[in-house]
Amino acid sequence: MWQAMARAGQTSDWRSPELARYATGNALTTITRSLYADHFNHVVSRGTPKNFPQVTSAEPPNAPETVMISDCGDSTGTSKVMEANGQPAPGDTPGGRRSIVAEVKKQPDGTWKVNQFAVQGVGTCG
Repeated sequence: MWQAMARAGQTSDWRSPELARYATGNALTTITRSLYADHFNHVVSRGTPKNFPQVTSAEPPNAPETVMISDCGDSTGTSKVMEANGQPAPGDTPGGRRSIVAEVKKQPDGTWKVNQFAVQGVGTCG
């Protein structure tokens, strides 16, 4: 999901169909709103975050329908810039390692999609 968001962020394409392949519900809404705000403000993203996801729980254990994932994502090489001139976007802050928790649910068609997630501030994991 994060890679799809990074690709969409290169042009602030909040309508990218790739996003819905990996996210649904609150997660998809959060991502598309963020990308739309960037689009509206003529801001694009540069770089790709690094992720290190690990499953922390699966319910029910014998036939999971919901999986919780923890990650210590690294956004060090990412930034937001103004589309017109590549200058840093107002409010952009340096990236770093941050704690991420995601709920992934099995969909009726058998695919798995992120339903919701929470991203903490830089420095919340090592």
